[in-house]
Amino acid sequence: METESLNRKSSSRKSSIVNGNGDATTKLTNGDETAAGEGGAGGGGGGEVTLKAKMSLLNGCTVIVGSIIGSGIFVSPTGVLMYTGSVNLALIVWVISGLFSMVGAYCYAELGTMITKSGADYAYIMETFGPFMAFIRLWIECMIVRPCSQAIVALTFSTYVLKPFFPECAPPEDAARLLAVCCILVLTLINCWDVKWATAVQDIFTYAKLLALFIIIATGMYQLYMGNVKYFNFDNSDTRVTSLALSFYSGLFAYNGWNYLNFIIEELKDPVKNLPRAIAISCTLVTVVYVMANVSFYTILSPEEVLGSSAVAVTYAERAFGMLAWTIPVFVALSTFGAVNGILLTSSRLFYAGANEGQMPEILTMIQIQRFTPTPAVLAMALLSMLYLTVSDIFALINYVGFATWLSIGVAVLCLPWLRWAQPNLPRPIRVPLVFPIVYLIATIFVTVVPMYASPVETGYGILMILSSIPVYLVFIAWKSKPIWFQKSMVSLTHFLQKLLMVLGKQTKPAQV
Repeated sequence: METESLNRKSSSRKSSIVNGNGDATTKLTNGDETAAGEGGAGGGGGGEVTLKAKMSLLNGCTVIVGSIIGSGIFVSPTGVLMYTGSVNLALIVWVISGLFSMVGAYCYAELGTMITKSGADYAYIMETFGPFMAFIRLWIECMIVRPCSQAIVALTFSTYVLKPFFPECAPPEDAARLLAVCCILVLTLINCWDVKWATAVQDIFTYAKLLALFIIIATGMYQLYMGNVKYFNFDNSDTRVTSLALSFYSGLFAYNGWNYLNFIIEELKDPVKNLPRAIAISCTLVTVVYVMANVSFYTILSPEEVLGSSAVAVTYAERAFGMLAWTIPVFVALSTFGAVNGILLTSSRLFYAGANEGQMPEILTMIQIQRFTPTPAVLAMALLSMLYLTVSDIFALINYVGFATWLSIGVAVLCLPWLRWAQPNLPRPIRVPLVFPIVYLIATIFVTVVPMYASPVETGYGILMILSSIPVYLVFIAWKSKPIWFQKSMVSLTHFLQKLLMVLGKQTKPAQV
């Protein structure tokens, strides 16, 4: 066949696989492997790509911090205050959200050192509850969480870019959506063209993100020193259980990403010692930064100004910096641009893990033979993200992704006590006290069940998207005796896409389609 000819012609070429940190591992045809970046390739011959443990404690901390701090801190202050009603209660929600994330990350430390397969919580659920539950988790992450998060960040980017041109009102929805599409398309091109370009974008824009937060916190601390504390009170607090649950959706969205280190745990030196340390240091640092950034906002802005702003950092900059106010939206736009890039970079690892288990189309694991980039996975993520841009309400999107995220992560944390009971003899280098997963599961029930009553439309859509995984699993995964015509058509489609995109993949177990 023509594809087989293509495979033979390309046997002398290199192919590369992108790891969860956006680094490229280059595989040579003679079985030797060389690494570029932190996540290198290791092992001897045999033609299999393996990963060396090259990441230090500092590297682990930067992965977590870089994954967590994205657009959330520039979007979520409005969402948290919207449902809490008062500044002080909003700050409490920010602190509790940080502690909640820290407890979840600590539970993941035991799971990550006990089950060392790639794929993090997908691998944990596969090991504990089997392929059906694991596929639902994979579906939630690939079809809802990642693309929806990317749509949120791209909309944040466009809002901050357009806000200076519409100082007295919110930017037009259509303009914001079109600019968000342009952002995704540009970064899709970069990620499909060259991994080094993508990682360079990630490094540069990470600095922009941290610089923007440092400037905001520094000026806020000065305002606090000058005694600007009139908005710090519990006036108009909304203590209804439903409202508090929805406020946690916005708060927890900003902390999303604390579990990303588990996706690359095999690349971390001495994970038994460094994983819990990296979690403790990073989650504490991010919680402090987030709380201080919110304190800074409220030293100048009233609750009404925060609620009336679609870009809180821009409104803050206009009040704090005067003629230099343009600098903050520039830095925030750069930050969110980098965050969109980060989602594209890291998503290929999950596609790869799923296809290795035969639960995703094999085409999504393949590498472009000339550019050495995971082109099919990047294109799939970009197309799904642009589909979510048909909804321009950022907070509705946050509710979609929040429900799906915390439900699936709650199931992953449930693996910990379940395995303690079902497989007590598994080696556990890190043993977390059972009170932590129990507390986390109770909190997860709170933030997933209560919003079903408070926000039935968004959670209803979330449930429908999750349930859509069941027929997909039954038809494409569980049904083994598919008709010959169906199998041939799927193989023909895969071959067509291979030729169209010029992609190849390493041989794994046959992927279900």
